[in-house]
Amino acid sequence: MASDPAHQNEFPDPPSSPENEGSVLSTRGIEAFSRKVTTTASHLMAPLGDPTSHPHYQSAMGEVHKQLRRPMLQRNVFSMARTTPTDLVRSTLSSKEIQSRALSYVPDEMLQNIPEDENQYSLFQGFQATFPEFTEEGRKHRRRVSRGRKLLEETETGHGDGPHGVHKLRKEKASMMHQFEMLGVRKNMASCEIREIDNKMANLMGMRRIILERLANLEQEEALLEHEIVEVEGKLEDAQDLADEAESIALQTPPKSDEDVASETGDAADFMSQSVYEKIPSTRASSKTRKPRNIRRKSMPILHEHFKPGTMIRSVRAHKDSITTLDFDAPFGLMVTAAMDDSVRVWDLNAGRCIGLLEGHTASVRTLQVEDNILATGSMDATIRLWDLSKAHYDPQGSQFGKDDEDDGIAFENPDDQPVDPPSGSMADCPLFTLNAHLDEITALHFRDNVLVSGSADKTLRQWDLEKGRCVQTLDVMWAAAQASALADGDGTWRQTTRAADGSADFVGALQVFESALACGTADGMVRLWDLRSGQVHRSLVGHTGPVTCLQFDDVHLVTGSLDRSIRIWDLRTGSIYDAFAFDHPITSMMFDTRRIVCAAGEDVVKVYDKVEGRHWDCGAGITEAEEQKSPAIVERVRIRDGYMVEGRRDGVVGVWTC
Repeated sequence: MASDPAHQNEFPDPPSSPENEGSVLSTRGIEAFSRKVTTTASHLMAPLGDPTSHPHYQSAMGEVHKQLRRPMLQRNVFSMARTTPTDLVRSTLSSKEIQSRALSYVPDEMLQNIPEDENQYSLFQGFQATFPEFTEEGRKHRRRVSRGRKLLEETETGHGDGPHGVHKLRKEKASMMHQFEMLGVRKNMASCEIREIDNKMANLMGMRRIILERLANLEQEEALLEHEIVEVEGKLEDAQDLADEAESIALQTPPKSDEDVASETGDAADFMSQSVYEKIPSTRASSKTRKPRNIRRKSMPILHEHFKPGTMIRSVRAHKDSITTLDFDAPFGLMVTAAMDDSVRVWDLNAGRCIGLLEGHTASVRTLQVEDNILATGSMDATIRLWDLSKAHYDPQGSQFGKDDEDDGIAFENPDDQPVDPPSGSMADCPLFTLNAHLDEITALHFRDNVLVSGSADKTLRQWDLEKGRCVQTLDVMWAAAQASALADGDGTWRQTTRAADGSADFVGALQVFESALACGTADGMVRLWDLRSGQVHRSLVGHTGPVTCLQFDDVHLVTGSLDRSIRIWDLRTGSIYDAFAFDHPITSMMFDTRRIVCAAGEDVVKVYDKVEGRHWDCGAGITEAEEQKSPAIVERVRIRDGYMVEGRRDGVVGVWTC
């Protein structure tokens, strides 16, 4: 059967047309080949002893080998073996049919939520612009010669060398236009990336604001809880004192005898014997000599550290007149302000409201210091008063102060930018004791631990023991200066080392004490370093040509500010000037922390010097309100702690800033 000529004709030659040369096998060839294989398989499965010796098998195998030896058939078989299923589908289906079949398998939800693409360039164009070396046009353009050589060739060959030159110029133009288009695509891609980055930054800034608000709420809750803890600790301390007193009285009271028992039963009019009255300590006397209770904050606010330097936290209309002095204990803690309106106000910086007025001085307060809820104020009435701010009675939330009086439940913050008097009696338990010894107004003071030193217009410095509440040493500045001059010059006359003291300036402009060391700046421009153990001037720093108004020192440097419009940094190890800065106006206030030096220099901004970066910059309302065509008042006083700055102005406004 395999040798039948009819069957041989069933294997036609592969078509030689171009359309069929690319196909794997023709339809007729596949059918004839399958019949031949079927015939061979049927003979092999026949019940014969040796199928290979059968003539039909040999004839069929011969025909198969004859077909397999044809070159066209071998190529088709090999190409089919190398062809992937995807290529088989693409060879039989058009691109539109493939797209329609692919979209038919996409869910309707995904088709409805396809985002709109605002880009005017396709993904392929972006790929061409990003990787031009992967495209034919990009490779051609990279093979172009430099601009100078191209101009040289143009001058040599010219433009009139026939069609060849026109074709070359058109090709060059097409290449340049392609590069121009690719540059446009890349510009569009860069713009899209910038917009994406801006959107991401906006989202991050929104998240940052949310987290900052969360942090602010956490710190407010922390402050409220800390306030309650302080109250509980105060009650616990008072209860412990009462228990100790009762125990001491019980130990000192002798046991009762039979006569005492009989007398008590016979005479019931006497409630307590006179001896017991004598043993009870006097509450009024103990309050005068009682050491102020130092209450350190258990937490440290960190909200201001996450703001940009120069950001205003809040602005408060604190007084109706110029600020004379101010200070605060910690960021978002307690602030005390005094002004020419003869009022002293205590503020809660966390809530931004006044919590009470301190009454007792009969004149304006010129200097004050807050340290661990202990306040010392020096006034023009020549007295120094100590206050315990932890004994203030107020509601930190501002909801209610007096349960019985609805008028006392007013929130202390000022909605109309006018000072609002807080409820009366909120600071009634704060006064500790008064120090009376100076003969003229107090212009400077500083305390540390139990030692307080004050300077007065009577040209004396006084050292106070806060444990006993009395003056332990008086230092006459004029006498000490004369003694120092006598020791230096050999005669007893004291000569002025600088120009005459300014009569309008405070004689003692600033001072600071640390254990037995005292630094004092006076109106004659001198900065004197005292030893409190001997009461003598250890060293005098000469350099300022005007009254010294402010100073502060650490373990290495001493920074001083003067009305001579300069700030000088002294090296305490050598006594020489380490650095100096000049300003346009006199320096009225100065303070520094671990990184920055801030000063009030007769302008509507605070002058800031960054010690780490070594640069000067301005911070204050004069910058933020310049765009609104406003002119804020001159800054008179400034204080800074841990990058948290408070400044007081001539119009009574207090600004709080990050620095």
